[in-house]
Amino acid sequence: MTGTNVANTATFDEQQKFLLRTLTALDRKLCAYFGRASLVGDREFFDEQDFPWVKAIEADWRKIRAELDTLLPYLSHMPNFQDIQKGVAESLTQGDDWKTFFFYAYGVKSVGNCRRCPETSKVLRQIPGMKTAFFSILAPGKHIPPHRGLYKGVLRLHLGLVIPEPTDMCAIRVGSQTRHWQEGRVMIFDDVFEHEAWNRTDGVRVVLFVDIMRPMGFLANMLNSVITRGIALSPLVLGALNNHRRWEKRFEAITNQGDRQSADLVRSL
Repeated sequence: MTGTNVANTATFDEQQKFLLRTLTALDRKLCAYFGRASLVGDREFFDEQDFPWVKAIEADWRKIRAELDTLLPYLSHMPNFQDIQKGVAESLTQGDDWKTFFFYAYGVKSVGNCRRCPETSKVLRQIPGMKTAFFSILAPGKHIPPHRGLYKGVLRLHLGLVIPEPTDMCAIRVGSQTRHWQEGRVMIFDDVFEHEAWNRTDGVRVVLFVDIMRPMGFLANMLNSVITRGIALSPLVLGALNNHRRWEKRFEAITNQGDRQSADLVRSL
């Protein structure tokens, strides 16, 4: 690595750290305001009935699962969470036990991944205020330690896709509440509350992980939109997008090769 590259990397890392400090300070000031302005309350977990579109998402879960199943043979080639979100995720995870497959990151579309999973992409477009979406894949024995989200302007949705048995050994704690994922069911929570997740089974756990804009009153919505646009243009997000684009090119080559080999096998039968 040249001296210029080292300097650029150091500058980028400093920008990320500055942004994280800024977001933390900003969220402390906005947390109470966004909580008061929230149209769905201010709590750890939310009632899915407050989000009328949830039933349609759950109705299509098997279509999403079918597309996921075509990807799982390539699991070892998928990026780890910390490979995409460098500088943020290292405190949460190391190694190869939290894999991801991104569709959107702060509103920016992964064209290749959405093309590979058209039904999932169609479902995601139906979610109001959807900003980030990916398959979140936890290996057996994985524990994501307690941590807090950086920004109260979004809520988090999990749709259970692959929940291994025994299901009571696979769970998420948000604040004082612990809940277990169910295949085909949605849970929505506020990740600003301290939360952790674990998979104490022998199987892989997969959820569709989605961040949505928190429903709020007009003024709070306007402020939230401005802030989220700023975050999308920040070094934190732009760096993650660049990391993902590099991975996406490699993954496309690998899966295309696999598709050609499968086609050759079929022709030889």
